Amino acid sequence: MKRPTLSAFADRLSLGDRKALDLTSFSLDRVKIEVLSGLTVALALVPEAVAFAFVAGVHPLVGLYAAFIVGLITAVFGGRPGMISGATGALAVVMVALVAQHGVEYLFATVVLMGILQILAGIFRLGKFIRLVPHPVMLGFVNGLAIVIFLAQLTQFKVTGSDGGKEWMSGFPLVLMLGLVVLTMLIIHFFPKLTKTIPAPLAGIALVAALVIALGLDVPRVGDLASIQGGLPAFHIPQVPLTMETLQIIIPYAFILAAIGLIESLLTLNLVGEITGRSGGASQECLAQGAANTVTGFFGGMGGCAMIGQSMINVKSGGRTRLSGIAAALFLLVFIMLASGLIEQIPLAALVGVMFMVVIGTFAWHSLRIFGKIPFTDAVVIVLVTAVTVAFDLAVAVIVGVIVSALAYAWQNATRIQAQVQTNETGERIYTIEGPLFFGSADGFAELFNPATDPELVVVDFVNSRVVDQSALQAIEALATKYQALGKSLQLRHLSRDCHKLLNRAGQLVVDSGDDPEYGLAVDYDIRTGRLGGGH
Repeated sequence: MKRPTLSAFADRLSLGDRKALDLTSFSLDRVKIEVLSGLTVALALVPEAVAFAFVAGVHPLVGLYAAFIVGLITAVFGGRPGMISGATGALAVVMVALVAQHGVEYLFATVVLMGILQILAGIFRLGKFIRLVPHPVMLGFVNGLAIVIFLAQLTQFKVTGSDGGKEWMSGFPLVLMLGLVVLTMLIIHFFPKLTKTIPAPLAGIALVAALVIALGLDVPRVGDLASIQGGLPAFHIPQVPLTMETLQIIIPYAFILAAIGLIESLLTLNLVGEITGRSGGASQECLAQGAANTVTGFFGGMGGCAMIGQSMINVKSGGRTRLSGIAAALFLLVFIMLASGLIEQIPLAALVGVMFMVVIGTFAWHSLRIFGKIPFTDAVVIVLVTAVTVAFDLAVAVIVGVIVSALAYAWQNATRIQAQVQTNETGERIYTIEGPLFFGSADGFAELFNPATDPELVVVDFVNSRVVDQSALQAIEALATKYQALGKSLQLRHLSRDCHKLLNRAGQLVVDSGDDPEYGLAVDYDIRTGRLGGGH
């Protein structure tokens, strides 16, 4: 049998994937950059996955297997080359209650259902709704997540006390830990000025680890968190009863996890896209995240989503293709199976230094300078989303930010409604409406008219307006009723195609769709007779 060649494999890929992988012109330098970037990400993934497993109340290997499986599948099939996925804190804080009450098997079943829901979101292209997230919400999301990443690193400055509880470092151990963190950050900052052959975060980790091991310094290391030694993840069907009671338990958690996972993944996708100059891929990312979580649930993983911190490490280290994400996942598996003893010797201070540099690079510092130059509501949204992200979680923060932005937009448009009034030579009074007519401006619209003093024929011209919703139709009907009660006529002019559709659906407002079907000309609509007049 003839084996498929690399070029044949490339031919089966989509154009976007061929551009991302660039299989036909993958130079050795590019391969080296991608692989080293993946190695850097994998080193930073280990303590994160272990820590999030502890948060969720499961064994560290459950977090590590999730990081490997989710990271690998999304790297191969995801919507944004270079983006890193794995076990995250945003999901772990939701999982902890489920694990505590029902056990880890229910978590695996929930992760499978979560993945199925995300696949459905991809099939129905729900990812496109991420476009509705305003830019101030994105800034708040980035700032809030940077603060969350920073706060998460502070736990590494705690040690086990004499009573078995956790307490803050003090004295020389604290000074030594801070010194190594600062040293790592300085290496990351200045190393690219010497050479860009090796990613700066990887150089920082390697040099600080070598220094600690050579000098025999007594500092917290990865192995102090937990042993990461294990084998290949094994196929495992969640051991839960297939009953309605089980569904009632896992469905609420699955919906919440699916929503949080997709929101964080799609926002990270946009953020990475801005850095790498790529766009699109939202639905593909939903499908990839769903497939990854479905598989993870059957292999004893806790599920996951995109990780902004690790994605930033990858992008800043030069990772631009799917190879970096694949390399990160494979390196993580090698660590688990073969190199656990070596990885467990890495000082946590080096990894904290890397994450602190991620925080500095992630936080949108320019958002602090533009507060006096942007609308007050946008500034409020940035601060609000940042605060809610830190206090609660990302999904709640984004929902709150979108709602506040929508309400602010509605209020601004509600105050824009006005009319230019003139009377023509035939005695008709023409109200030319300015601004959209919708639920927020319906009351203001009604106040523009004076039926008692208006002439027998009144024209409402919507050339500079739009009839948006049912509240707008109700406002028009109420206005027509007032004029009809006084024996006067009301005509609507310059209605757009979608306005005609709304009027047709309104029941009493019957529109003759045969008149002026292209709506290229002005059209009069007599609201009393329910018929359109001739085009002008």
